[in-house]
Amino acid sequence: MEGRIVRARPRGSWISSQYRWTPTSRWLPGGIPDMPVAEARVELVRRWLSAFGPGTVADIKWWTGWTLGEVRKALAAIEPVEVDLEGATGLVLADDLAPTPVPEPWVALLPSLDSTVMGWAGRDWYLGAHRSALFDRNGNAGPTIWADGRVVGGWGQRPNAELAYRLFEDLGSETGTAIDREAERVTTFLEGVRVTPRFRTPLEQELGAADGVRSTTNDSFRGRSGAEPCVGRSREGPNRPFWC
Repeated sequence: MEGRIVRARPRGSWISSQYRWTPTSRWLPGGIPDMPVAEARVELVRRWLSAFGPGTVADIKWWTGWTLGEVRKALAAIEPVEVDLEGATGLVLADDLAPTPVPEPWVALLPSLDSTVMGWAGRDWYLGAHRSALFDRNGNAGPTIWADGRVVGGWGQRPNAELAYRLFEDLGSETGTAIDREAERVTTFLEGVRVTPRFRTPLEQELGAADGVRSTTNDSFRGRSGAEPCVGRSREGPNRPFWC
């Protein structure tokens, strides 16, 4: 809390939850400079708006854990610009008003508690109706699949570290293929290591279960109705669909 020590490298493997601690000066020469609380709050809100804006006052209040008065005082020093967020009042930095270029189509498999998933209090605009499957009761996010700026599914790992995922909607063959490639990339990156989130969410636990799963062919995976598809990936073989 006083900034005298910092958490350094994990003890054991890279997924260990036990860490070594070291004097802050070993990692940050000169230590952490002192900053008045009010100045620190202003800078923190400025950086939040730079990374996550536009956002709402409610988003900032939730993310910081401050009182409404503390949030408004910091915002008054920044003087953000109000913008319309589909009927809600959003805030953006005054030097961040230029139109954002439309990016190329993209997909991503994000881990649990990723800062993108946890960046806002209001999440319907990117999460849709999938909150109950992807968050635990305390609001901790599980592993998510994103496509073009919104959540389209979730993923997990089976006991043998095999990656499995579920999509919530038909995204078309092009996006589906891109997700397959990204799942393969994540599988290769993990090198057979199973990462179990500290906060287990309903979908992640379901995908991580070994029981009640049988393999099938790509044709039946794509054409069968009335079942929820999961796709498993393994370093030892190609894409292997499952019915959960």
